[in-house]
Amino acid sequence: MALWIAQASVAADAPGADGGAGASQGWLIDPELVDPAFSQTIAGGGIQTGFPPPEPRTPPPEWLTSLFDAIARFFEWSAPAAKPLLWLFVALVALFLLYHFVPAFARWVDNLPFRRSADDGDGEDAIGLAEAGAARALLAEADALAAAGRFSEAVHLLLYRSVEDIEGRRPGLVKPAMTSRDLAAARDLPVVAQGAFSRIARAVEISLFGGRSIDADAWQQCRSAYAELTVPKNWARA
Repeated sequence: MALWIAQASVAADAPGADGGAGASQGWLIDPELVDPAFSQTIAGGGIQTGFPPPEPRTPPPEWLTSLFDAIARFFEWSAPAAKPLLWLFVALVALFLLYHFVPAFARWVDNLPFRRSADDGDGEDAIGLAEAGAARALLAEADALAAAGRFSEAVHLLLYRSVEDIEGRRPGLVKPAMTSRDLAAARDLPVVAQGAFSRIARAVEISLFGGRSIDADAWQQCRSAYAELTVPKNWARA
């Protein structure tokens, strides 16, 4: 509409138009001239004067509606049990953290009767357990070093793995600046495991600081000590 009025204004102001500039301005402000033209333009239908009616919404498929209804009914049914399940989950997480980061609690759990019976009913002797899994692979590597006469390296390998085993069974017990002697004297080590680790650590200590080489007999003693260290029931206090 504004474009139509602007075009009419330009045509009225053009040279040779009837009535001159004054007449064109009077035509623009004269309602008797503007209103019929406005009504004629609107009646032509070329200008949108309203919004079309909204299109009808397509309802969701029946299977989707049924699925949402089923989910809603499940949550309504399980709502009373949600809070107890949440507290149970929190308790399990707390027990997990206590077992892995509090040595005293881990020791208490390891000494429970059902844990002891599971260890005792394993059916394998100490040597069989010591040579299972990663321990078996390590002993094979250490045996290869000993067979080549490199007894000191073989015992050092047992010592390093023993420290890793202690860290795995008693998280937080091994400190960065801790010596083998300090670790052997740690209170949180069970008696049998403590004695086995002490024999390995003492042999390495004598070799490094006592100027005494490790022979085949010392190697066999350290190997037997490591076998004792890997037996699960030896990690329970008497």
